[in-house]
Amino acid sequence: MPDILNPFDAYTIPFASWVQAAVDWLTQTFRPAFQAGRWPVAHMLDWLQFALSSIPQSVFLFCLFLIAWQLASLRTAAVCTGCLAFLGLIGIWQDTMTTLALILTAVVFSVAVGLPLGIVAGRNDRAEALFRPVLDVMQTLPAFVYLVPIVMLVGIGNVPGVCITIVFALPPIIRLTSLGIRGVPESIVEAAYAFGSSNRQVLWKVQMPLAIRAIRTGINQTLMMALAMVTYASMIAVQGLGLLVLRGIGRLDMGLAGLGGIGIVLLAIVLDRLSQALALTRRERRSWKRSGPIGIACKLLERRLTEPIG
Repeated sequence: MPDILNPFDAYTIPFASWVQAAVDWLTQTFRPAFQAGRWPVAHMLDWLQFALSSIPQSVFLFCLFLIAWQLASLRTAAVCTGCLAFLGLIGIWQDTMTTLALILTAVVFSVAVGLPLGIVAGRNDRAEALFRPVLDVMQTLPAFVYLVPIVMLVGIGNVPGVCITIVFALPPIIRLTSLGIRGVPESIVEAAYAFGSSNRQVLWKVQMPLAIRAIRTGINQTLMMALAMVTYASMIAVQGLGLLVLRGIGRLDMGLAGLGGIGIVLLAIVLDRLSQALALTRRERRSWKRSGPIGIACKLLERRLTEPIG
């Protein structure tokens, strides 16, 4: 007779077996589809890795300085360039470029998938109610839980690491896109419809421009989550800075782990500064014709054209 005070000693639900059975079924049924899905991710990742590794280091730093100066400020440009220059000086430039390629690939696919889903959720209450519990689960699951199914479905290496990063980084862009669209005042939307705008015109000319800051913030959060997941993904043989940390932990080599750790921190600073600059609206950002290297070039050109001839 079961103990009434301790019923769970006699009655348990085989939840682990159910999960394993579900993963086995997914592996047998959808593995060919997941393998086919590797193709675009692999090609973009290979192209980015080749491009970032082929650019001379000095040219890369100079271009980064100009871009950061134009997007943000001279101080931000100096900080971003100094961080990457320091990573080159401590000998982890190639690992940094590999990690950067992984992150950029994951962010591009996350935005390509998450932005349309966020638009659907923002304009449809049923879709929002359907997506909300799924996104809650995705954001609360520990990062390590994602590793097992992706290894069974896709394998190990850089491409599976990008695939798992895409899934892990999706929730912020979906949530914030939906939040931005729902935050558009109803009176403005109704006025647009009253003047004869179609659904497409209301979306692209009213809701999206007004929700752009929330969307850019979602991209920033997706970028940061992608960086975090790339570190965890080193456990399935993903190259880059995360693998340095994993090797350092495995060997109890604090120097090697410290190299990877400082690389991740400084790369996160660079990406965060640049993405925050992109998240500013036009009103908050100075005119690109009056600031940064483009502003200086425009002023010099105007001065040259206004100088008297002879």
